[in-house]
Amino acid sequence: MLDVSLLGTGGMMPLPYRWLTALMLRYNGKSILVDCGEGTQIALREKGWSPKPIDIICFTHYHADHISGLPGMLLTMGNAERTEPLLLIGPKGLNRTVSALRTIAPELPFEVNCVEIDGNEQEFSFDGFRIKAFKVNHSVLCYGYSLVVDRKGRFDKERALEQQIPLKLWNRLQKGEIVEEEGRIYTPDMVLGASRKGLKVTYCTDTRPADSITDNAVDSDLLILEGMYGEPDKLVKAKENKHMTMYEAAKIARAANVPELWLTHYSPSLLHPEEYLGEVRKIFSNTYAAKDGRTVELNFEEE
Repeated sequence: MLDVSLLGTGGMMPLPYRWLTALMLRYNGKSILVDCGEGTQIALREKGWSPKPIDIICFTHYHADHISGLPGMLLTMGNAERTEPLLLIGPKGLNRTVSALRTIAPELPFEVNCVEIDGNEQEFSFDGFRIKAFKVNHSVLCYGYSLVVDRKGRFDKERALEQQIPLKLWNRLQKGEIVEEEGRIYTPDMVLGASRKGLKVTYCTDTRPADSITDNAVDSDLLILEGMYGEPDKLVKAKENKHMTMYEAAKIARAANVPELWLTHYSPSLLHPEEYLGEVRKIFSNTYAAKDGRTVELNFEEE
């Protein structure tokens, strides 16, 4: 089970009814936050979730509406007596940016470890899931992210028995371990069937349409993209400022053949994004103009 919550859907500045864009994902006891604009703490509290157990924070880029909430978030974690290390992932310049922001949060009871993304794409592996960063096309260096939960094949008892694999090793092999026992090496593929469909969420804001978005969105169970403008006459402005319209986001979702698209990162001038869904859904029917707190629980396919 993968919990996905779009905590805030605003771009540029928070509004009384719309927090700045931030995404929270929870899987197998791990919590991952993507972006942390001003007000993210409040959005998190409104959701009923705590910032203390956040394990990883990923940043798309370093414009203020995506990172200015970090100092307060760190202080809140510290005041909650957190001691576990926190991992931050982001574009080049992460160490410098975080150091500057921590001027007002200099002393924390936990380590803050920064990892800067190297190149156009980079994948980070964790216990039970992967995070892939991919470069997009904004006015500054910016990345989108896919969180992928892989699913191993089923344990094949008959194969294990045929190969005379000791019963005491079955559990370890099923967990993916390579085991050596009495001079013989046992590998997981000896007892596991073909990999099954896992779970995948792709998130991207602040960009013009790019092949990297479409390519990485393929096989996603949920695609979350910026729909900064819904007004047809805002395409020129979107191109000038390296942002994306709702219609362009819908075309990406259609090309990637995803089952569902959530729009986010609305311009402050876009008061009622749902008004434009009629035209957007002509391009991609399963599009939603997400509001703050929109949440879904993704589960593995039943067999």
